[in-house]
Amino acid sequence: MTSLDPLAGPPHAVHAALVDWVRAAQPLPLVVRTSGSTGRPKDVVLSRRAMLASARATLARIGGPGQWLLALPAHYVAGAQVLLRSVVGGTDPVVADEHETFVAAVDAMTGGGRRYVSLVPTQLVRLLADPGARSALTVFDAVLLGGAAASPALLTDARAAGVRVVTTYGMSETCGGCVYDGVPLDGVGVRLDSTGRIHLLGPVLFDGYRAQPELTAETLVDGQLRTPDLGRLDDDGRLVVLGRADEVVVSGGVNVPLPAVEQRLREHPAVGEAAVLGADDQEWGSRVVAFVAVREKVGLDALRDFVSVTLPRAWAPRQLVVVPTLPMLESGKVDRAALRAML
Repeated sequence: MTSLDPLAGPPHAVHAALVDWVRAAQPLPLVVRTSGSTGRPKDVVLSRRAMLASARATLARIGGPGQWLLALPAHYVAGAQVLLRSVVGGTDPVVADEHETFVAAVDAMTGGGRRYVSLVPTQLVRLLADPGARSALTVFDAVLLGGAAASPALLTDARAAGVRVVTTYGMSETCGGCVYDGVPLDGVGVRLDSTGRIHLLGPVLFDGYRAQPELTAETLVDGQLRTPDLGRLDDDGRLVVLGRADEVVVSGGVNVPLPAVEQRLREHPAVGEAAVLGADDQEWGSRVVAFVAVREKVGLDALRDFVSVTLPRAWAPRQLVVVPTLPMLESGKVDRAALRAML
């Protein structure tokens, strides 16, 4: 069954529903249920005006309309935007899950113009490891990469292979990505408060959380979205996202930003995937735990030494959990609740 409140249904049905939604005289808002990767899922209310502003600004930034490959769930905002951009651009999307392989899905793209796909970092890691998929990625005029932080090593590998990666930052509350390669989309503003927390503003903001007025008031302040993320501006004025404000643990009296440790671990040649959590510890208060899927055998001491080359030794993980692959939510994000259950 197809629904826009909350968004649900098979991809082609959702695409058809979005066509009607765009054409409707006065449509009700779209409601996207978040994945709950960091807590309880929320119903995010998105107006047609905001969704279209995001879709049009994205197409303007990446080079205009083109055919999209849908490789993400259609009922989350990133997948919904792939379909909406197709509607705005007047093109028919190709659904990756309807084909045996990623290469077969790319071969099914019939549009003679520009080609686009949106991925999360874990997907890109796995596609680059397959020679056929690695080559197929190079046909896209832009590979939008978001949903989680991408390591510098991953971006270097992708770009060395000829993949035109565009990193995106955003969330359901901003109708998807609204900062591309550190630069806000047209009409979007970025502000950092005194603590480094990122605030976003512009026409892409959501209307609020359904049935959660207090949370809405805490998040939408003076027309700005108070995100849960910390950031800084580099020398070129581009936004660098440092991670969530609540992803800092105190271990042995030292503040440890977990995303920085996670990113460093992904740069180790033996590590394919990595995620880092803080766990209660009698001695340290919190201990840093590394969950890694490895390409070859590697031990805790070697990883601690590797982290300590560029980061403080106190940030290095004190526990290592090797897994075949990281558990993932349907949205493509790491299932951190499942990782925590392993402890």
